[in-house]
Amino acid sequence: MNDIRRTILWVIFGFSMVLLWDKWQVHNGKQATFFPSPVTTPVAAGPAPVAPGAASVPSSVAAPADSSQVPGSAPATASAVARESIQVTTDVLALTFDGEGGTLKHAEMLKYADTADKSKHFVLFDESAHRVYMAQSGLIGGEFPNHKTVMQFVPGPKALQDGQNELQIRFESPEMAGVKLVKTWTLKRGSYDMVVKHEVINTGSTALKPQLYVQLVRDGNAPPGESSMYSTFTGPAVYTDAKKYQKVEFKNIDKDKADYEKVSTNGYVAMVQHYFASAWLLADGIQRDIFARKVSDNLYAVGMITSLGTVEPGQTKSLDATLFAGPQLEKTLESLAPGLELVKDYGWLTIMAKPLYWLLDKIHSVLGNWGWSIVGLVLVLKIMFYWLNAKAYSSMAKMKAINPKIMEMRERLKDKPQQMQQEMMRIYREEKVNPMGGCLPIIIQIPVFIALYWVLLSSVEMRNAPWIGWITDLSSPDPYFILPVLMTLSSLLQTALNPAPPDPMQAKMMWIMPLMFSVMFFFFPAGLVMYWLTNNILSIAQQWLINTRMGVPPQFNLPKFR
Repeated sequence: MNDIRRTILWVIFGFSMVLLWDKWQVHNGKQATFFPSPVTTPVAAGPAPVAPGAASVPSSVAAPADSSQVPGSAPATASAVARESIQVTTDVLALTFDGEGGTLKHAEMLKYADTADKSKHFVLFDESAHRVYMAQSGLIGGEFPNHKTVMQFVPGPKALQDGQNELQIRFESPEMAGVKLVKTWTLKRGSYDMVVKHEVINTGSTALKPQLYVQLVRDGNAPPGESSMYSTFTGPAVYTDAKKYQKVEFKNIDKDKADYEKVSTNGYVAMVQHYFASAWLLADGIQRDIFARKVSDNLYAVGMITSLGTVEPGQTKSLDATLFAGPQLEKTLESLAPGLELVKDYGWLTIMAKPLYWLLDKIHSVLGNWGWSIVGLVLVLKIMFYWLNAKAYSSMAKMKAINPKIMEMRERLKDKPQQMQQEMMRIYREEKVNPMGGCLPIIIQIPVFIALYWVLLSSVEMRNAPWIGWITDLSSPDPYFILPVLMTLSSLLQTALNPAPPDPMQAKMMWIMPLMFSVMFFFFPAGLVMYWLTNNILSIAQQWLINTRMGVPPQFNLPKFR
């Protein structure tokens, strides 16, 4: 009876640890790790630019009493320039700029295939009936040009030519309230970051104090193709030196409970999703007000506002902002701004995950294939933990050696449970066996393997990366379920090699648990399943070797469910 209670307690403890870890993930801005609740709020049909009104300006900035001075309220009669769309290409990006505000409203990643249709490019920014995701900027503080102002494209090259390393796209606004805004986008070869130069020209006769805002606007829907078996964070993020990386969930914006630093002289704002991100960056030392708010139904904005100071008549002031829009390549992100690599979310085990990614990247630089690099990384970790695992398997081998004695004793004292427990403890003491010796070394390694789980789940390098044969995308589930089946069989083989628990209930649970957890792997990315399969195979090999060395021939303890 005591063994049954102990088994139930261990099962409850195990599930409690999983649930606690899951709740911790949610606390850190993630959805539930398994079976997350998808966001299903539809985007209003038709193009949906940011709605006019004060929603684009945070309350921390003193908004003018006249609502016409708020972004989005520029009168349609302010300019006779026809609105147009400008299509621009570099070697890595296909972009569409909107003449309204010089907004970047469409961005295709030419080096990355779409999640659902591999024949198409992945689209990050978009303005359509189903998706809204754009980068905007403009002026406030008067009836100045903003992201609703129709601007004129200055004719020039629209494609990065061979031998050319830089391409500039220029927009000029009409004069409004004595101010003209010139916006110049500078695109570079092989780069996902764009410098946006904002030139503010005072064409009037009085001094003005305009403020520049930059913002990212997107709907609150989950990215297309997101798995229902695991989730990564989608939504705004704010980084400052003082408070570091702060996730801002859509639901908290809805409830006006978003917690982040509102004023800073450094940092960035970003929109994050699985594998890709966008971010506005300003130079350190520039005072900025940070905002994250709901713009309209299912549309959210995160951005920064900074003062340009006093612009005297005839004077021009300029300020550069950098927009990043692309894949979460760790080295690229680290080179752009402090803390930008944190948009690649490793969860609460970042301190372990970053060294693991570094090691994986080094192995890939030698092997040249991410699939084999995963195998190599697991092999390196197995070597690092060899002696720790050896102790665990040695303890299991001792347990298996004395198992016949335990079973005989249990049969002999089955009607005397208290005496049975005392006799069992006596045998353990005499044989110098710790029944928990096989568990503790493995428990110590759990954080490392959870960290590795997030490395493989978060790394865009796994996306569309082939391994061998039928595995053409390590970030997608195995199309033929071969790896999950092999993983399940390897888990069962491990269970069969372990000493059978004396209690029949424990023995049954030993077989049921691997089957229960294996179900999830049929829906996990192939790279994750391959990592677990490799780990299982190496563990079986090490266990077999240690058992043989200790004179305990490997035996298969098959289940008995009768």
